[in-house]
Amino acid sequence: MSAAQRPSRFATVAVIGAGQAGLSAGYHLARRGFSSALAEPGAARTFVMFDANPAPGGAWQHRWESLRMATVNGIFDLPDHPKPTVSPDAASRDAAPAYFAAFERETRLPILRPVAVSAVRRADDDSEGELLVDTDEGGWRARAVINATGTWNNPLLPEYPGQQCFTGRQLHTRDYVSAEEFAGRRVAIVGGGISAVQLLEEISRVATTHWYTRRPPVFRDGGFRPEIEGREVIARVTADAEASRPGRSVVSYTGLAWTPYAIAARDRGALERRPMFTGLEPGGVREADGGFTPVDAIVWATGFRPDLRHLDPLGLRNEFGGITVRGTRAAADPRIHLIGYGPSQSTVGANRAGREAARALADRFAVVPADSRRT
Repeated sequence: MSAAQRPSRFATVAVIGAGQAGLSAGYHLARRGFSSALAEPGAARTFVMFDANPAPGGAWQHRWESLRMATVNGIFDLPDHPKPTVSPDAASRDAAPAYFAAFERETRLPILRPVAVSAVRRADDDSEGELLVDTDEGGWRARAVINATGTWNNPLLPEYPGQQCFTGRQLHTRDYVSAEEFAGRRVAIVGGGISAVQLLEEISRVATTHWYTRRPPVFRDGGFRPEIEGREVIARVTADAEASRPGRSVVSYTGLAWTPYAIAARDRGALERRPMFTGLEPGGVREADGGFTPVDAIVWATGFRPDLRHLDPLGLRNEFGGITVRGTRAAADPRIHLIGYGPSQSTVGANRAGREAARALADRFAVVPADSRRT
């Protein structure tokens, strides 16, 4: 690409995503002397942030309406901004975005929204050269990218024989609204994680439910204590990520807690797990033992995978389909930092990862060549 074809807008660092991890990165970049590429485009070190969502709040704004703060299992404190006191009965999709919005007002981060990034590409063969960030609002040049796109836009939908023939309704957790839409129906809920148990408890109040998982779920006594067990979990996730092993859900490392909603589902008799069915038929599912169970709907609470398609032009994926990281850096290209991914995929590690990426980039760009400050 010739110099004349390159986008004129430039930021030393482009942050993709403005959920918890992205906001943490932006906050720490500003703390370390990076200026807004929007307000001070000629400054020595600048950054810009792209958020595909129409409003603050990351994926929280899309959660189902019945998810209350009392049942939220994540820790989403933003750096140096403790959460305000919120009623346990408050809807998480209202309370969490309000908190994120207040953080953005106070920090005045240079966020462009709604702006979706379609691709990140190398401008040339120079491993220290610029990156080109393509968005639906035009292109940008950057010397480094912090990717904080999370998983919400990449739901995992398993494939089973007969799936296209099933005449009932199928939906992913991402599309769930409330239990009332299943009142009086027969519902199969698939998945062994926190969301599956939450939906199972809710829907079983108004419908006949059947719970399917690939492996028997592991429940643990007591809640997860991040201040005690968080480091151990992060160490295990880090080991997997640095060994290029495929990422797993956080609950596969921590187990399921006997939360009030899990206890309520158990006491109602809904927490009876069945082995995964072998296929779908027009009116139901074929059980592992060969029997047939009629169902009207299937809720796939089967989780998400990292939303990284826009990074595919860089060729960063390993033989397992993931991206090997060293800390927050992509092993195949140290200009790319991934946060909210691998070791920092949980809310426990997101703030720490944002801080780590900002520190690494502040060190890298302590002196910025004059020709990289052109706008």
